[in-house]
Amino acid sequence: MPYKIAVILDKARLERIRGTGLESIVKDLYGGYLKVIELNVPDDAAQRILKEFPRARIDARGFIEETPIAFKRELFEVIVQLRSIGPEVFGELLKPERLNKVKEAAAKEDEYLPPPQLA
Repeated sequence: MPYKIAVILDKARLERIRGTGLESIVKDLYGGYLKVIELNVPDDAAQRILKEFPRARIDARGFIEETPIAFKRELFEVIVQLRSIGPEVFGELLKPERLNKVKEAAAKEDEYLPPPQLA
């Protein structure tokens, strides 16, 4: 089954991808109220995400949900860095050094939920 993951874009994130090829793949949700980038997740990456983050789950649409905030932030950073939404994004994101950084930040979320980052 093909899996997907959505990254919600606020104004600051939209500005960071403005003028790049990523801008053309932004989708509207709820009549344009929310903007998202949807990524196809390779099966091996999906299984690894589910293993690394026990609260993560796959919803009825096949989207990986309930990942830590730190995971979604780092996923966006990798997308911007590589200017891609291909499988190489998950190859980079799931590298041990990057994944450990995400897991450390995610562990702090259990103690204290961080407020959104405002530019």
